[in-house]
Amino acid sequence: MMKLLVSTCLIAAILSGCNSNQKTQETAFKAQQKTIDSMKVVIEKQAIVDSMNAVMAEREKEEIREEKQQIAEAGNNATVTTAKKKKWNHTAKGAVVGAGTGAITGAIVNKKRGEGALIGSLIGAGVGAGTGAIVDNSKKKKEKQ
Repeated sequence: MMKLLVSTCLIAAILSGCNSNQKTQETAFKAQQKTIDSMKVVIEKQAIVDSMNAVMAEREKEEIREEKQQIAEAGNNATVTTAKKKKWNHTAKGAVVGAGTGAITGAIVNKKRGEGALIGSLIGAGVGAGTGAIVDNSKKKKEKQ
C-alpha cells in the first residue's frame, strides 16, 4: 500500500513538472510571436513611408525636369526665376498621416497586430488622401476666385 502511494505521488510530480514546462514553452512562444508581430508592424509602416517618399521624390524630379525644359525654351533673353521647393500637397500629407494613424489604431484594436496594422494603414491612407483632396480642391477654388 505504501509503495502504491509513493509511486502515485512520484508519477503526479513528474506529470505536473512536464505540464509546467509545456506552459513555460507556450509563454515563451507567445512572447516571441508578439515580438515578431510588432516587428512586422514596424516594417509595414516603414514600407508605406518609403513608398510615399519615393513617389514624392519622383514628382520632384519630374517638376525639376519640366522647369529646366521651360528655362531652355525661354532662351537667354528671359529672366531666370529661382525654383522654390514645392511642399507636399494636402492629399499626400493626409495619406501619410492617415496611414500612420490607421496602422497604430489597427495594431491596438486587432488581436492580430500585423493584420490590424495593415488594414488600418490602408483604410487610414484612403481616408487621409480623400480628406486632403477635399482641402486641395477647396484651396484651388479659392485661388480661382
